Amino acid sequence: MRAFDRPSGWGWVSRALHWAMAALILFQLGLGLWMTRFVPDLLARFTLTQTHKSWGTVVFLLALLRVAWRLANRARPPLPPMPAWQAAAARASHALLYLFMFLMPLSGWLLASASPVQDLLGMENLVFGRWPLPDPFVPGSDRLEATLHLVHTCPALALALLLALHAAAALRHQFVDRDDLLARMLWRR
Repeated sequence: MRAFDRPSGWGWVSRALHWAMAALILFQLGLGLWMTRFVPDLLARFTLTQTHKSWGTVVFLLALLRVAWRLANRARPPLPPMPAWQAAAARASHALLYLFMFLMPLSGWLLASASPVQDLLGMENLVFGRWPLPDPFVPGSDRLEATLHLVHTCPALALALLLALHAAAALRHQFVDRDDLLARMLWRR
C-alpha cells in the first residue's frame, strides 16, 4: 500500500491518521465522561484529568499533522455517486470534525489554565508529567473557568453525536448503498 492518497484509494498514512484520531477521540470522550461523572475521589479524578490533558495534547498534535498531510496530499479519492444533499452533508460533517479536533484540545487546555485552584496549589499543566504547557490565565478565574467549562463540554456532546452520525453514514454506505465507501478507508485499494 502506498503512503500517498490517489484517486483510486487512501494511502496508509491517511488511514493511520484517521483511525488513530478516531480511537483517541473516542477514548477522550469516554475518559472525560467517566472522570467527571463517575469518579467521586478527587485524587483519582486529578490523575485521570492529567491523563486526559496529555492525550488531548496528542489529539491536537495529530490534528495539526492531519491537516498538513491533507494539504500536502491533494489526490483525494472521489466520493461515490450520491445525491447532492449527501455530498454536502459529508463535506459539512468533515469540516465540523476538523473544527472539533482543534476546539476540544484547545478549550480543554484553556479550561485547565483558567482554574484558580491550579494557581492556588501551584500546579502546572503537564503533558505526560514532563512537558509544561503555557498558562495564559495567571491568576485563574472562577467565572472564566465556568465559561470555558461550557465551551469544552457542550462541543463534546455535539462531537459525540457527530461521530455517531459519521459512523452510521459510513455503515449505511457500506451495507445499504453497497458503494464501498467504508471499505476504502479499511482495506481496499
